[in-house]
Amino acid sequence: MSEVRDFMRSTFSRCRVFLAFVGAAALVSVGAQTPPAPNPAKQAVELRQATYKLIGANFKPIGDVLQGRAAYAATDVKKRATRVAFLSELANENFPDISNTGLPNTKAKADIWSERADFDKRLAEFAQHARALAQVAAQDSQDKLGGDAFKSAAGALAQDCRGCHDKYREK
Repeated sequence: MSEVRDFMRSTFSRCRVFLAFVGAAALVSVGAQTPPAPNPAKQAVELRQATYKLIGANFKPIGDVLQGRAAYAATDVKKRATRVAFLSELANENFPDISNTGLPNTKAKADIWSERADFDKRLAEFAQHARALAQVAAQDSQDKLGGDAFKSAAGALAQDCRGCHDKYREK
């Protein structure tokens, strides 16, 4: 019995030493590989895409209400409109000059940077209309069932999206 116990202890000790050696070798191997430096242009595009994906995900249900495909729910519209208003304020930060050329996976046209004044004006109007929609939604109640003020504010915001996409986004 004692021999078996000694054999087991010896085997476990060898295994621990072996695993420690393998672990140390793996750490040295991983440490030797430095990760690539972050690409600021790529990061800007990814942030831009994430922001607009969130805007779209929050505005789509509002658009569905506007087009009669979903029932008006004041609480949900208020929550989503508030999110869109917040995200619209971030939109103008997502188009730095560094992100204007030579990047894959972006549908942003170069016209954004060559017609910057018009583009910035459109972004400012988008943010203004998003805030207006959030204000209407905050004041609206379930009783109004998405009245004219809601339809007007949501329609203006939808038009901003459509106009900018038509001019500054690749199909």
